[in-house]
Amino acid sequence: MFKKFKPTWMVEAIYQITPEQLKAHGIKVVLTDLDNTLIAWNHPEGTKEMHEWMQQMEAAQIPVVVVSNNKAARVEKAVSKLGLPYIARAMKPFTKGFKEAERRFDLPKEAFLMVGDQVMTDIRGANGAGIKTVLVKPIVETDAWNTRMNRFMERHIMNHLTKKHEDMKWRKTIHE
Repeated sequence: MFKKFKPTWMVEAIYQITPEQLKAHGIKVVLTDLDNTLIAWNHPEGTKEMHEWMQQMEAAQIPVVVVSNNKAARVEKAVSKLGLPYIARAMKPFTKGFKEAERRFDLPKEAFLMVGDQVMTDIRGANGAGIKTVLVKPIVETDAWNTRMNRFMERHIMNHLTKKHEDMKWRKTIHE
């Protein structure tokens, strides 16, 4: 039952994923959650590391697409300064947003990677769509009100998964 929540990899932060790692795994497009994955939910400007990471992805011609459950107005406001494409109202953990990304880029699911900080939405949704996943630690320890309940359930799921799967460890890269 919990296997659908198991990430392909666990990396401490999205900024540790390099173009070289992605290319080694055949990844051509990075899908990312917005809040607490790419930016802190309460700090929309992003960090210096995030801006440097985005430049690396752009230089390597690897598109980064925000896949968020938020309304389009909220996502647009957050990513407009970053110039990122996005899919709002993705309905994670359902596959709607992931299927939309596949259609938009006309690539097979194997060419995508989803990076997110929540197993119940980001990881579960991408796994359901057959897309490789990276679970990252939330950028900040606080969450918006609507995420707090998910975090409670996630603790139980993660406890089960880490006991059952030795490879469920925080790493610095997706190569480890």
